[in-house]
Amino acid sequence: MVSALGVTVKFFANFREAVGQEQVEVAAAMDIAALLDELVRRFGEKMTEQLYELGSKKLRETVNVLVNGHGINFLSGLDTKLKDGDVVAIFPPVSGGG
Repeated sequence: MVSALGVTVKFFANFREAVGQEQVEVAAAMDIAALLDELVRRFGEKMTEQLYELGSKKLRETVNVLVNGHGINFLSGLDTKLKDGDVVAIFPPVSGGG
């Protein structure tokens, strides 16, 4: 089996709809900010609208980003460093029922 190179990004809900796939591999992203820049480059305006506040690079409050199961809000935010083999999940808030 080939060893993991780069970062796996998994998309959920509206992000999956925006990119048309469940996950992608990103070869070289030093941190979350660079990773998101690459996703915007690949997937364009629809991804930009899903991720950022209108006209800014401020992540929407409705966006959750996890690195290996840990929210970036509890790590270093957009400056959270990435390494080969990391798994990044991007999804909207999970709303509870009941």
